[in-house]
Amino acid sequence: MGWIPVALLAVPLLGALLLLLPPRALRDVLRSYGLIFSGVTLALSLALLATFDYGAPAGIQYELDQPWIPGLGLRFHLGIDGVSLPLIVLTALLTFLCFVYLRWGGMGARPRALVFTMLVLEVGMIGTFLALDLLLFFVFFEIVLIPMYFLIGIWGGEGRRAASIKFILYTLLGSVVMLLGLLLVWAQTGTLDIEALSAAHGAGMPRSVQILAFVAIGIGLAVKTPMWPLHTWLPDAHTEAPTVGSVLLAGVLLKMGTYGFARIAIPVLPEGAAAVAPWLGAFAVVGIVYGALACLAQRDLKRMIAYSSVGHMGFVLLGFATLTPVGINGALFANVAHGLITGLLFFLAGAIKDRHHTAEMPALGGGMLATMPRLGSLLTFASIASLGLPGLAGFWGEMLALFGAFQPADGLPRGLFLTYMVIGGLGAVLTAAYFLVMLSRVTHGRRAPAAVARTPDDLVPLDDHLIHEPPDERPVVATRAAVLDDVRRYELAAWTPLVILILLFGLWPGLLLSLTTPPVQTLLGAIS
Repeated sequence: MGWIPVALLAVPLLGALLLLLPPRALRDVLRSYGLIFSGVTLALSLALLATFDYGAPAGIQYELDQPWIPGLGLRFHLGIDGVSLPLIVLTALLTFLCFVYLRWGGMGARPRALVFTMLVLEVGMIGTFLALDLLLFFVFFEIVLIPMYFLIGIWGGEGRRAASIKFILYTLLGSVVMLLGLLLVWAQTGTLDIEALSAAHGAGMPRSVQILAFVAIGIGLAVKTPMWPLHTWLPDAHTEAPTVGSVLLAGVLLKMGTYGFARIAIPVLPEGAAAVAPWLGAFAVVGIVYGALACLAQRDLKRMIAYSSVGHMGFVLLGFATLTPVGINGALFANVAHGLITGLLFFLAGAIKDRHHTAEMPALGGGMLATMPRLGSLLTFASIASLGLPGLAGFWGEMLALFGAFQPADGLPRGLFLTYMVIGGLGAVLTAAYFLVMLSRVTHGRRAPAAVARTPDDLVPLDDHLIHEPPDERPVVATRAAVLDDVRRYELAAWTPLVILILLFGLWPGLLLSLTTPPVQTLLGAIS
C-alpha cells in the first residue's frame, strides 16, 4: 500500500504540471480544475482513513522506502502513523474546501496562477507530514514557503508586499538554523532516517549535542509554529493574505512546526527535550497570555484571529513541554482542533470583509445577528469553539495540555509547571474575554452600517424589534442587501464540514485520541 502516499503527492503535483500547458488547453475547465485535483487528493486521504489498521501496534503504515540519492545515502522514505494521519486528512480537506470557496466565490486576477500556486502548496504540506527522512522533511518543509509567499504577495491586500517579504525572511532564517540542527544529528548518528532515529531515542549522541541540536531544530520549528517572540510575521501575513491563504496558513502551515516537535525533536533528541522543556513551557505560557492581551487591543477582525493563533499554539507548545502522553496527546488534539476552528474563523472573516469591504470591527457597526443571522450565528459558533467551550473541539486540547502541566514528566520541575498551568488557565480566561468582546462589537450592538447598501431600491424600513435606539436616533432605513446577502450556498458547502467536525471531536474526543495515543507512547519511550 506504499503507493497511496505517493499518489497523495502525485495527484496535486500532476495537476500543477498540467497547468503549464498552453492556456487554451485548459480554458474550459479552469474554474473546476483545482476542485477536481484537490477532490481526488481528499478522496485518497479518506481512503487512508478507512483502510488504516487501527488495531495494529503503534508503527508506520503504508510505508515506502526507496533510494533517492544513493551517493549520499539519502532515501525517499514516506509513511503514515496516528500522528500524521489526522494532519494529512486535515490538509486535504481544507485545500478542497478552499477550492470550493474559489470555484463559486470567484478567483479574481490570474486564476490559472492561483490554482497552480495552491496545488504546489498542497504538495509541500502533505509531503511534510509523510516524510520519514530528515532531509526529505526539510525539502517539503521549504517547498511551502514559495507558493505561500506568492499567495500573499500577489493576491493579498494593500500591505501584501511587506507582509510577504516579512513572511519569507522569518521562515527562511528559521529554516537555516533548523537545517544546521538536522545536519548535526546526521553527523553524530550517520543516518537521516527518522524512524531509525526515533527508535534509537538519542543513542550515540551526548547530552550536550542533543541540547544544541534540539535548540537549533526547535528554533526553526518555533518560527513556523509560531512561538512568542518569533511570531511577529504572523499577524501581517494573516491580515494581508487572501481568505484561502489565511485558511491554509492557520489551518495547516502552523501545524508543520508543531508536528516537527512530535515527529523529530522530542523522540530523536529526548535528553535535549528534557533539558529545554522548562524553557519551552515558559515561552509557551508567555505566548498564551501575550496573544490574548494582543487580541483585546485589536480593531481588525482578521488581525485579532491571527493573534489568537499565537495563544492557541502556546497551549500546543505547553503540551509538548510536559513530555507526558497526556500533554502531547492534548497538543496533537489542539493542533487538529485549531486547524478546523481557525480555518472556519478565517473563512467567516473573509466573507464579512467581502460584504462590508472592511474587517475593522468599529466600522462593521455591530448588529450582524439581526442583519445577517446565519453568518452571525456561524461566527458566534466558531468563536465559542475557539474560546474552549466544553462540548466543542477547542476544549479538549487545551484542557489536556493544562492537565499535563499539572503532572509533568519525571525530572521536570513540577512546581514550575504548576505555575505554567495557572498562567495558562489565566490565558484561557482572557481568550474567552477577547472573543466575547469581539462578538459584542460585531454580532450584537445597535445596527449594521448603511455603507453596504447596493442601490436606493435596496433600502427598506427596519423592523422595530431590530432596533434598540431612542426614536430620535433610530435609523430610518436599513439595507435589504444586508439582510438577504447572508450565507451563500457555496459558502455553506465549504463551511459545513468544518462545523460538523468541530462538533464531532468536541462530543467524541476519543475518536482522535485513540488514534494518537499509541504512537505518542512509542515516541516517548525514552522519557516515560
